[in-house]
Amino acid sequence: MLHELLLALVGYTGDFVIDVREQRKAFDLADTQISDGSPAFKLAPDISFLQPSERSVIESLLPLGFYYRELDHFAASSRNLSSIVDKQGYPLRNHSSESAVANGIVEILSVYRAAVLQVEQRLLADPDPILATVTQGLNKFYVLLPPLHELILEIERDDIRGGQLLNLLHKRCHCGVPELQSCIQRLLWHGHQVLYHQLTSWLIYGILEDQYGEFFITRQEDGDGPENESSNTDKVRKLPQKTSGDASLSDWNLGFHVSLDMLPEYIHMRVAESVLFAGKAIRIHKTPHRFQGILGNFALQKEACMQTFSGELLPQAESDKIEGMLQELKDLSEFHKRIFESVVDSVRTIAANHLWQLVVIRADLNGHLKALKDYFLLAKGDFFQCFLEESRQLMHLPPRQSTAEADLMVPFQLAALKTIGDEDKYFSRVSIRMPSFGITMGTTLRDSEVKLGSVLQGTGSPEMSLDGWDGVSLEYSLDWPLQLFFTQEVLSKYIRAFQYLIRLKRTQMELEKSWASVMQQDHFDFAKHRKDRKNYSISQQRRQQSRPMWRVREHMAFLIRNLQFYIQVDVIESQWNILQAHVQDCRDFTELVDFHQEYLNALISQSFLDIGSVSRILDSIMKLCMRFCWNIEHQESCSNSRELEQIIEEFNKKSNSLYTILRSSRFAGSQRAPSLRRFLLRLNFNSFFELACHASRGRVNLLRNSAPLSTLFIHSFSWWTSEYVGVPNLLGFYFPVSMGSPTMQ
Repeated sequence: MLHELLLALVGYTGDFVIDVREQRKAFDLADTQISDGSPAFKLAPDISFLQPSERSVIESLLPLGFYYRELDHFAASSRNLSSIVDKQGYPLRNHSSESAVANGIVEILSVYRAAVLQVEQRLLADPDPILATVTQGLNKFYVLLPPLHELILEIERDDIRGGQLLNLLHKRCHCGVPELQSCIQRLLWHGHQVLYHQLTSWLIYGILEDQYGEFFITRQEDGDGPENESSNTDKVRKLPQKTSGDASLSDWNLGFHVSLDMLPEYIHMRVAESVLFAGKAIRIHKTPHRFQGILGNFALQKEACMQTFSGELLPQAESDKIEGMLQELKDLSEFHKRIFESVVDSVRTIAANHLWQLVVIRADLNGHLKALKDYFLLAKGDFFQCFLEESRQLMHLPPRQSTAEADLMVPFQLAALKTIGDEDKYFSRVSIRMPSFGITMGTTLRDSEVKLGSVLQGTGSPEMSLDGWDGVSLEYSLDWPLQLFFTQEVLSKYIRAFQYLIRLKRTQMELEKSWASVMQQDHFDFAKHRKDRKNYSISQQRRQQSRPMWRVREHMAFLIRNLQFYIQVDVIESQWNILQAHVQDCRDFTELVDFHQEYLNALISQSFLDIGSVSRILDSIMKLCMRFCWNIEHQESCSNSRELEQIIEEFNKKSNSLYTILRSSRFAGSQRAPSLRRFLLRLNFNSFFELACHASRGRVNLLRNSAPLSTLFIHSFSWWTSEYVGVPNLLGFYFPVSMGSPTMQ
């Protein structure tokens, strides 16, 4: 009997102990009394020689044999992959984490078998063996095997794997039974071995070894394996990109991400993102051949680039160092969160430092940053001044959708020949672009054209040209590995800033050109009619009547010049100096990316591009200035005094609204405050703008009484002296504009 009992305790039934579930299946009987999780080992019903006390003891021991058999079956099936088949006979997908837990269960079962063997030896050595020897030898397993059996049932029922399985084991570790806690910790240790193996493959070789989707770093797409890598690359190639040949950057931009479903709860998201970054960086260092195709057919560039990056990107000593740190994690008997995070941070630092050397040193990042500042932020003012002058006549006409870009290329190249020397090796990467009206510029442009055309009542063509050319932008060609730093999001911010700045500079130039052209014509008329008293008096009268209009022009130019000075000097130059300090001090790629993002965000925010109300007012002011200049140039051919009155009235409203918003408490405590106060000081030097605001209110009252245009603006700007119009310039000083002596009517 005792030998039959010992065999049942290691999972073998017979005549003494039977498996009720198997018997019911053999006779095709419904199993209504025994659930899947309850023990199925029972004493044979025909056993009659046992005392009730003995029967009770044996029945309390039999569940251990049932739990042992179920655990052993789980371990064998999880470790033997070829034996796992579905109902149709096809092999099922197994999980490495489940196999690791099975290895831990095998260790626990070996301890149980050893205890059963020891009980057998004690029974054989005892001349009068008793059941108490069995219960005493196996008593500790009453608290181990049932919870382990419950654990494997939950794993199989819910198909728990990977990080989910680690979470489950980590929660089960928190119990009040030391023996059970030790067993679960051992299972968790085996599960962590799989995690460390995946980390080793990812952080040393840049390879995602995760056949069954158990690692918390996964591909962006649902597929797995090398064949999916090529499919992902093909998908990225189809995306619209502005840089050349960056389909090979799919691994960096779109290839991998952190799967929250497989991320263990005790691993912080920051640590997981560090693992993601470090693996992607190692992947780049280990597989530079992926990016050789970026240079395409440019043989000279390709040869030079491959010479630049032919050296060992990640030294073997660094790989050995990373491997040693991961091996120390594997050797720990328990998972220590602080040690794990410290190792991940160390690996991330190594990867970020080498990526910094690759991008900043070898790829000349600072030179490209300077080039983007020169061309996208208009630091090369002489070049863009020349370009706008060369293209001024072209931009007075509506852009033609089919040839607008080619038309702009001619003045663009002429300006380059005049202002850019051969030493500028970055200009060849810059090209001018004119987006399609129907796609890139969208509905906003068409709506604005219709609106402005209706305002001009038949003079829509010039307005279409003004708005149409606002879509001009630049494109900058980048080679690997600069695309890691200058992403499409970053380049879009540069393009947004460029379109804003080029409009501002064009507006300033048009205001200056309108003054110069009219003054040239005025001097010509004066020289022609100075001896003809009749024509001379008419010319003088015309000059006298146009003086209020030139005062408004100076007001426009004053605002535009100060705004341009504020953006170029107070914003761009100051933020550029801060960025340069960070570039010199930083040795970490991710930190450098963050500093560059802060730089761009500061440019956008301090230029008011992120505030809809202010950006709309500035957009309206620039459009009003351009309309004003066009009307001035065509004042001989059409009667447009009423049109000018409307433009000037609207300009004063917009400029006063701008000043009121910028000086409000909304901006007082923001990051714009230091530079913004200097801008407002220049605008309101000697209360210049406040006087303009008061004068604006006076003009509104005069307009209600239909005052003439000359009376309206002489009253509004009555603080000018008899010889000069006093307006503070960019530095806050007064400069003269010779206009004669306006008289009050």
